[in-house]
Parts: sequence; C-alpha cells; structure tokens
Amino acid sequence: LALAADRASDKTRPQVVALLYVMFLVGMGLAALTFGFLLADFTKLKLIQVVQGAAVVTLLLNIIALWKQEKLLPTPKKDFEKKGEDFLSTLGLFIKTGGGGSLLLVVFFGTLALSMQDILLEPYGGEVLKLSVSATTNLTALWVFGALLGLIIAASLLKEKRRGPIKAIVLAIFVAIIGFCCVILSDPMNIVLLYFIGAVFIGLGTGLFAVATLIIAMTLPISKRAGRGLVLGSWGAAQATAAGLGIGLGGILNDITRLLLSGGDLVLASENPAFSYLVVYHLEILLLFFTLVLLGPLSQYLSSIKLENKDNNRFGFSEIPT
Repeated sequence: LALAADRASDKTRPQVVALLYVMFLVGMGLAALTFGFLLADFTKLKLIQVVQGAAVVTLLLNIIALWKQEKLLPTPKKDFEKKGEDFLSTLGLFIKTGGGGSLLLVVFFGTLALSMQDILLEPYGGEVLKLSVSATTNLTALWVFGALLGLIIAASLLKEKRRGPIKAIVLAIFVAIIGFCCVILSDPMNIVLLYFIGAVFIGLGTGLFAVATLIIAMTLPISKRAGRGLVLGSWGAAQATAAGLGIGLGGILNDITRLLLSGGDLVLASENPAFSYLVVYHLEILLLFFTLVLLGPLSQYLSSIKLENKDNNRFGFSEIPT
C-alpha cells in the first residue's frame, strides 16, 4: 500500500485502491475455485497434497510479484546524518491528534467482528448442514463475489468525499449483520441457500468496509511528522492484527464453548452441534454494533476537516498510473 501510495498521485490514488483490491479478490476467488475442483473427490492424502502444492505455488508467485518492484535510488550522505523523529512518539502523535485514533479503533473492531467467522463458516457447513468439502470450499468464491459487489457499491458511495466513506461503513456493517443472520437461520430453517446467501452478504460487507476505511486512511490530512506511509502502515497493522486475533478467537471460543457444554447441564444446547458456532456469530453481531458506536467520533472529525482529493469524484480503473 505504501508503495502504491508513493507511485500514485492524489488524484489517482482511489483508482489504485480499486485495482489493488480487485486483484486481491480475483486471486482469492481463483484459488478457491481451484481448491474446490481439486478436492471434489476428497481424501486426506489429496488434502495434504493440495496444501503442499499451494505452498510451493505461493512461494513462486511471490518471487515473481516482488521482482524489480522497487528500484534502488542513491541516497545522499546528508540524509543519513539527519536525525529523524522517534517512531513511537510520531505514531502516538498520529493516534492522539486528528482522526487517527478513531480510524484505527473502527478498523480494529470492525475487522475483528468480520474475521471471527473466517475459520468457522466451512466447518459449520460441513458439520451442521452436512455439505461436502468441495461445496464448503467454494464459499470463498461466493465471499469474493460479495466483496466485488461491495467494491461496485463503493464506487457510487465514495463519490461523496465527506460523508461517502461513513455511509459505506454503515452500510457494510448492516449488510454483514444480515449475512450473519442468514447463516444463523440456515440451520433451524433447514435452508442451505440461506447459508450461501449469508456468505455473499458477509463478503459484501467485508469488502465495502475494507475499501471505505482504506479510502479514509488515504485521504486523511497528514503532517510533516506523520507521513502517508505511517498512516497506511497503521491501517494495515490494525487490520492485520484484528484479522489474526479474530480468526484465532473464533476457533478458540468455538472449542471452549463446545468443551464447556460437553459435560455440562445444558443438555439441549450440547446436543445441537450448531450451538458453539452460534455463540461466535452472535458475538460478531455485537461487535459490529459496537463498531457503529465507535464510528461516531470519526464521523464528527471527518465533518470538521477538509479532505484531500476533493476534485476527484471517481473511484474505478480509469487513469491508473502505469
């Protein structure tokens, strides 16, 4: 992101975000469809082979992708002699002043809420809804389809620079809540289609949320001490940390709930294999509502400042810098 921000101008930066995110989603979707095809005739040995093959392909693709991306530029000796500001103090200044702290809180808790289901949707489909491994693997492709829809919606909402990103985040949160409700109701109503619709809605909310918060990070006014790289790095750190914690907590809470109920007095709950999953899904909905509360201070700050890129009301693939 920092490399893209350096290469793009203020005018073309939204188009760069669109390109990066679409490439990310297309790669994830193609991988999911490939895994679903390879695991159609599922065996444990084939699963191990697919994982090993994916690791090798990932290594090769990363080497290709990184090749000559950054050119080494000669650095004047005087630049090495300059004493820069302490990183922690600069980061603290960014968090305490302006909308930095509010943005990072929204990114962290929103991403946490949207990530806890990541490791649970597929086993939920297999254990509760009795779907095949191939069918649940294709969930990622549906999630990508929803995220691409979110990107298209963002193209419309983000034309309004001041309120557009906030509207996009609010819409993303409510769409994701609807998605979780669909997944929750798919078991008691015995409608598998609701499960797949829920995955699309969760993907749509996740994509819209990520793009909207990233656009805010790329358009926040920056100071001489807190440059664009620090802002984008903070956004990435908050999102990556929350995603990692969310995936871990989702699995841990599911296992702990199942362990507590296995020998407890809640016989009816323990007999339902979906109960431990539903605990996590309901917690995610609660965290999404909490993210709405955190959105208030960020919205007030964005209303009080003059955002960058005011002359650019387009969000798409046009004018992408080569």
